[in-house]
Amino acid sequence: MTDEQPKIFVDSDWKKEAHQEKEKLAQAQEEIHGEELPEPTFLEIVNLIAMQAIVSIGGFQTPDGQRIPANLFMARHQIEMLEILRGKTQGNLTPQEQQILDTTLHEIRLAFVQVTQAGSQPGSVKP
Repeated sequence: MTDEQPKIFVDSDWKKEAHQEKEKLAQAQEEIHGEELPEPTFLEIVNLIAMQAIVSIGGFQTPDGQRIPANLFMARHQIEMLEILRGKTQGNLTPQEQQILDTTLHEIRLAFVQVTQAGSQPGSVKP
């Protein structure tokens, strides 16, 4: 037996090869999904949370026309998430972003109040 350490050979082009492989994967992904997605925006985040809140309030139906039951615990949680987002971004938003966030939050709160005052639908969860 020898005391020699095994020698590791590192190809000097490994970074280049890794970059090329990454590009190939990106191209394959683009071919599968069509075009690239645009850069995410703040308004997409607001819209994502707002849509979840609206669904939780019971504002949507399934494709076959059945109403999705309200889950007011989740709706309240999602409204609170929007409130946190508004507080954490205060002073850092464009006027348009601030207006959309404020309007969205106001409208979802109104819908939440209307649903809770009208009484929950069968199968819904009360707050």
